Amino acid sequence: MTIAVGDTLPELTLKERTPDGPADITTADLFKGKRIVLFAVPGAFTPTCSLNHLPGYLENRDAILGRGVDDIVVVAVNDHHVMGAWAKSTGAAGKLRFVSDWDAAFTRALGLDVDLSAGGLGLRSRRYSMLVEDGVVKTLNIEESPGQATVSAAATMIGQL
Repeated sequence: MTIAVGDTLPELTLKERTPDGPADITTADLFKGKRIVLFAVPGAFTPTCSLNHLPGYLENRDAILGRGVDDIVVVAVNDHHVMGAWAKSTGAAGKLRFVSDWDAAFTRALGLDVDLSAGGLGLRSRRYSMLVEDGVVKTLNIEESPGQATVSAAATMIGQL
């Protein structure tokens, strides 16, 4: 079953790269008492993710935060080393928060997993964006195709804030 508007996010542990090394972060710590824009990509460094989806959120960071959002978080089924390298290579380190759903537990719990084995990627996340307030999904935008980033784009999210 896919998560829906009005649902509470599941409590799980994700990972992120910090200056002190890898760190666990629970979804409760990430979302509790905050207004967060979360977007997910099928994979760091993949073409649509790196050339379209992520840049839109980076370029519109100030506009999004200016609408009362506490943080912008990107999640992918990649390890924390890959997510840290992607943050650095895109210039988004310290501007967006990169979290690793290394074992796809979060993605599966949301019902947003997709098998992209035919393209050599294996189990990944569907591309989506959501506004989360205090752990509750307020908006949810799921792409039909992993190669598209329109429904889940920053421009769409700005219109929903």
